[in-house]
Amino acid sequence: MDADLRREQILNIINREEAPVSASSLAKTLSVSRQVIVGDVALLRAQGHEILATARGYMISKFKEANQYLGKVACCHKPENTKSELYTIVDLEAIVVNTIVEHNIYGEITGSLNLNGRADVDAFMNQVESSKVKLLSELTMGLHLHTIACRDKSHFEQVCRSLEANGYLYQN
Repeated sequence: MDADLRREQILNIINREEAPVSASSLAKTLSVSRQVIVGDVALLRAQGHEILATARGYMISKFKEANQYLGKVACCHKPENTKSELYTIVDLEAIVVNTIVEHNIYGEITGSLNLNGRADVDAFMNQVESSKVKLLSELTMGLHLHTIACRDKSHFEQVCRSLEANGYLYQN
């Protein structure tokens, strides 16, 4: 199969799926290796396609299309409070787009999350626990940013107030 056609098919597949699509699944469908898919997605992103890589697979960013308000919030808490912090956001029907930390060597590190309900949070936390990896926020003693997708600015402010009430907002 021609590489351009394969990349077009990758876009078509992840565009039509609501849930993230894993590189392994794409590789099986298109009869190539997982590494070929990873390379194709990197090239598609370089061409300007809004492909998000989450722990569960690739998906097309729907945030710009949906006219949602994107805001950033600084949080700080212990690792054991992560699930509760994420629930605080998704319970208000907002989407946790990503986590961002400022690393003293690598600079800004962003992890795509795209969590939009408790089931997504539970799946993410189960993956963290089963893979025995550290959360990005553990690199910065709990300090991290989240990009949050909301209906509008007042919805974002509501999420911020809830995070503050629960003690998750960073207070310097």
